[in-house]
Amino acid sequence: MGQEIERKFLVDKALWYEVRPEGTDYRQGYIVNTKGKIVRVRVAGAKGYLTIKGATQGATRAEFEYEIPVEEARQLLQFCEGPLIEKTRYKVEVEQHLWEVDEFSGENDGLIMAELELESEDQPFTKPAWVGPEVTDDLRYYNANLVKNPYSRWQ
Repeated sequence: MGQEIERKFLVDKALWYEVRPEGTDYRQGYIVNTKGKIVRVRVAGAKGYLTIKGATQGATRAEFEYEIPVEEARQLLQFCEGPLIEKTRYKVEVEQHLWEVDEFSGENDGLIMAELELESEDQPFTKPAWVGPEVTDDLRYYNANLVKNPYSRWQ
């Protein structure tokens, strides 16, 4: 069984903009988006993906991801609840760990988050200066929840 162990953090925008590399545009949506069960379709640059995720336990959950033809992924986005997640993803390697930083646009404009996938929940890592507070346990920051309650509506 595939699994994902992921920690999420907010990003200090000013420090991030000093190091930001070139990114890839993403559009994604959810065909199924219920507690403990997610089926996501994603267009990342010129590639398409279908992902199935289970319930999160701590920072861990079951995850199965399959590359699909990008044109089929674009068509499947039409079956997703809105708004779609729109973001640019940047990948930065820091001391043998790959950080994925998402700058959101659309309904989630203004939100910047960093994610780090680990081999175990207690695996040590170094936080770059631009990484801020951890939000792994705050469900509002999960993409599946940003569809239902976009960042632009918080306050």
